Amino acid sequence: MSSAPVADDQPTPIDSREQWRRGRGFLNDHRFALTGRLLAENTPENLIPGTPLLARRHWIPEEPVPLEQVRLNWRPDAPAAPLDGGDPELDHIRPHREDGTVYLNYADAVRDLAKPRLFENRKCYRLLDVEASTAGPTLTFGRGQYFDVINICEAAAHEYAAAALAASDRPVDPSATPFRAAIADPTDLARRPVMAATSTLTIRNDRTTGEAEFVLHWRDPEKVASGGGLYQVMPVGMFQASHDAPWNEENDFDLWRAVLRELSEELLGETEDYGSGRAPIDYAAWPLNKTLTAAREEGRLRIFWLGLGVDPLTFVTDMLTVAVFDADLFDETFQRIVSTNDEGHLVGLEDATGRSTGIPFTAEQVDRLTGSEPMQPAGAALLRLAWRHRKALLGGSFQ
Repeated sequence: MSSAPVADDQPTPIDSREQWRRGRGFLNDHRFALTGRLLAENTPENLIPGTPLLARRHWIPEEPVPLEQVRLNWRPDAPAAPLDGGDPELDHIRPHREDGTVYLNYADAVRDLAKPRLFENRKCYRLLDVEASTAGPTLTFGRGQYFDVINICEAAAHEYAAAALAASDRPVDPSATPFRAAIADPTDLARRPVMAATSTLTIRNDRTTGEAEFVLHWRDPEKVASGGGLYQVMPVGMFQASHDAPWNEENDFDLWRAVLRELSEELLGETEDYGSGRAPIDYAAWPLNKTLTAAREEGRLRIFWLGLGVDPLTFVTDMLTVAVFDADLFDETFQRIVSTNDEGHLVGLEDATGRSTGIPFTAEQVDRLTGSEPMQPAGAALLRLAWRHRKALLGGSFQ
């Protein structure tokens, strides 16, 4: 898409870039507060009860679904969505280049004016449809790309942040957010290209003591393009192939394989380069997959689907899963768990010995993180749903 000239009444290129940077900085510094303000000023009807996440009713199952019962369909020929991030409703927040032309893509502006450490336009699986049934949900996907998230989701969040900054203590005027108005229903998967992430709550479950804990992540805004400055469950990653080489599209089109790679990268600090630019990943021969697949068969690792939802500020979509490890399996698998990774750092609590541990999976901690801490909406919803279903996830004796 080509650049457009600047109209006579527009700010100078320097002023427009500074204004854009202020809006981007305000967004990154106040994502949690902005989400709360948005929900307080106009509470949506389709919030998951007790959570800050949007969802259609059939997206959230009544009970946790074993991951192996979630079916995937592939539609590579799906038509483009009406909105693509180059829409005129975003003209009011577009900065200008030095030559006076306008950035028509939000991702281009981020690249030039506020580039985080991780910023690559990789191919993704685009979510097209969600169908519920008693046998388990069926998800349909087509082709998409990561910068669709930046051009639409981050742009919509920036638009609201800029409007909130201008409004100060007054309510945000809906006329100041025309792009959000154009999107209308953010759960309408046909209205815009929707790239979904897998957000996994990883729980260490000690069946002997009846105690459980989970790992928590803080996302560094200097490293990530979306969700920076917030706590989040881990691991989290876009649902995409391991590399853009064509043979990976089919080989990696699997939710478990996506979660597996994120566990390897975020908790063990392993590389994202699987050599799949030369040949597909041989999952059957991968030691981590062999170990965890055997553990799933033995019931020492159980993976559940809790649904999916949409962030009300950014419109980012997350598929919500829970990985429950028996304590001994968790300790064996993650004995070298990393404290810092490419997206942020692990968050723990100090116990009586002064060492950092996971977060206890208790009502007190769930209430704290989902009530008063700056938690990403998907993570907050996932914790709430997991606590609601704790006996199904961890066993009937867990309180």
